[in-house]
Amino acid sequence: MSKETPRFNDEFGSTYLLVSPGTYVMGNSSNKSLRRELPNHQVIIENPFFLGQMQVTQVHWQSVMGDNPAKFCEGWSAGLRPVESVSWDDAQIFIARLNAEHNNSPRLGLRGSWRLPSESEWEYAARAGTSSRWSFGDKDSDLDEYGWHAGNSGASTREVGQKRANPWGFHDLHGNVSEWCIDDWCINYNDAPSDQSAMKINDESHRVHRGGNWFTESDSTRCSARGSSQKDIAKDGIGIRLVWQPD
Repeated sequence: MSKETPRFNDEFGSTYLLVSPGTYVMGNSSNKSLRRELPNHQVIIENPFFLGQMQVTQVHWQSVMGDNPAKFCEGWSAGLRPVESVSWDDAQIFIARLNAEHNNSPRLGLRGSWRLPSESEWEYAARAGTSSRWSFGDKDSDLDEYGWHAGNSGASTREVGQKRANPWGFHDLHGNVSEWCIDDWCINYNDAPSDQSAMKINDESHRVHRGGNWFTESDSTRCSARGSSQKDIAKDGIGIRLVWQPD
């Protein structure tokens, strides 16, 4: 994606970039991979969507919800750190309020709604047309330029957008905070959809989160790395990134 990629800004100072349709291979190409990243499989992204260039910040959350649940909320720049300590259920309340109170005007002439990304959409945007372990290549020695992780974070989240963007212009997809997805957790991809829809399992209490975070090692920040947590539990390593889906 280039500087001409369609984008818009919301009233909270966040930018959303268009993710165009395409096809990619989701999961890990190595048969020695963890089972949860296998089997790798082709996914077709048929419907375009806008994805937040950065993670939802504390000031964004507080402007909508009237509170700030984040652990790392001290200091003059804390509002520009990603919000964390929010459960998947909390994220749904936040998104419902966004849609009800902050989505009255068209975006680029279009109507739409906010939501979390599906897991397949998240990995598609994280890979940004690449097939390497990270969007920047296969060497974890290069990770410091692109993400905050256990080796360089200083045991804390950091302000969004400080590291280099991936090829499509998205920041912090490798580390800082892991990001909730719509999907129910599944132990592998045997029954995974081949499109951008989310995996849904009856009575599943765990949801997927992606990207690794400030206290995880480099391996957990790879494009295909997956994590899960109970949907009603908030942790200081998990936050959110928003999708705006045109109708």
